[in-house]
This record gives sequence, structure tokens and C-alpha cells, in this order.
Amino acid sequence: MDQTGKELAGKVALITGASRGIGADTARAFAAAGARVALVARSAEAVADLAGEIGPQAVAVPCDISRYWEMEQAVANCLTAHGRLDILVNNAGVIEPIAHMADADPDAWGQVIDINLKGVFHGMRAALPVMLAQGGGSILTIGSGAAHGPVEAWSHYCASKAGALMLTKMAHKEYGAQGVRAISLSPGTVATQMQRDIKASGINPVSQLSWDDHIPPEWVARTLLWMCSDHADDFLGDEISLRDPDIRTRVGVA
Repeated sequence: MDQTGKELAGKVALITGASRGIGADTARAFAAAGARVALVARSAEAVADLAGEIGPQAVAVPCDISRYWEMEQAVANCLTAHGRLDILVNNAGVIEPIAHMADADPDAWGQVIDINLKGVFHGMRAALPVMLAQGGGSILTIGSGAAHGPVEAWSHYCASKAGALMLTKMAHKEYGAQGVRAISLSPGTVATQMQRDIKASGINPVSQLSWDDHIPPEWVARTLLWMCSDHADDFLGDEISLRDPDIRTRVGVA
């Protein structure tokens, strides 16, 4: 820990999907821990507002992560503003439109893959050369239990999250020895807009959950902060589940 007492003092984090929910709370938590942050999202106004709330240690970077050149430019903008990049949080993700496979619109299905899977690759691809030149960094990706089993009407989401988990494993295999810390986090169901969309679909058991069954996004943000430390090194190249009572205890959200 830095002499200021802040865990991330001197570090720079780029957070995708930072305009709301998990991403916004992660930006606040990382900034409070001393990090300078680059806030990436498609909603320019929302990330500008959040950057204004956080203050001079935050920069807003409007970006569509499904386009590699935009993600590459987002990393360049982060370097211009903050001079380095130590932590990438691949948080941005979508689940709409929820549909059975025989009814799914192929273009809309593919757009979920573009964001949830290709977007994660784009972030890794843009950040890795910077991190490798610096001697390492942390790549944290929001995963899902949907990566491990089928959920009715979520073929796009399940497939994309399974692929994103493999990207975490690949990043560790190829660059773990060079100081890149790649870890996935499966948070369980979180009280965000995505859960409202799922509930509105009325399809599958997840949509029937009570709002009280979902954890607050602040818990996810605190876990991501914990994952930046060597306390999480047992999980490099793998996935942490926030459903695990032991993990909740170690993070301090139990």
C-alpha cells in the first residue's frame, strides 16, 4: 500500500461500461482508493457527469467497445490524460434482446457478441502492449454463472460470457509470466438495470427473483478493488465467484 494509505495510489484504471451500475460504482471505489480513472462508455453525457462528480483524477472517454479502433483510441486517451495504464476493468455488457434461439434476430444476437465477447478482446488487445511495456498490470473481467451452463433465452449471453472467461484464461496463459494478472469475477445477480430488463422478460427462473435477492453493485466494486491486490493471486487465470461465502468474507462484504 502507498504511504498515503490508499491501495491504488499512483495507479491508473480504465473501466468500461462506467456510465452506471457496477462500472460507475467501481470508478468511485477506485478513485476513493487513490487511482486515477478513465471512464469508458457509449453514453458521453453520463460518463462526463460521473467524471465531474469524481473530480480531476477522472477523465471521460466516450467509446463503443464493439469497435476496436475506438477502444484503441480510448487507451490512447487514457495514456494522454494519466500517463500509464495499470488496471483494465472489462465491465461493459448487455443482455437484450432476450429471446429463444428460434426467434432471435441474428443481427441483434451478434451485437451482444460484439459487445460482451469482442469488446473484452478489444480491451485486452488495446491494453496488453501498454501493460507489457510497463512490466505488468491487472485485467479484471466481469463474468457470469451463465458462462458455465445454459439459461433459457440467453444463448447470446451464455455464449459470450463463456468466451470471455476463455479470454481471461488465454491472457493468463500467454502473459501471466510477464506480470499480467488476468482474473474473471462472477458476481451473481446484481441490482442494476440489467436485472430490471431480465425481470421484464418474464422468461426463465432468473426473471422471477425478488429484487432483494440481488446484491448491491457496491459489493462488486469492493471485490474488484480487492482483486487488484495480491490477496487474489490464487485466482490468476481463473474466476472468482461472489456467491462463495468465503470470498465474501475475505472481501469484507459478508
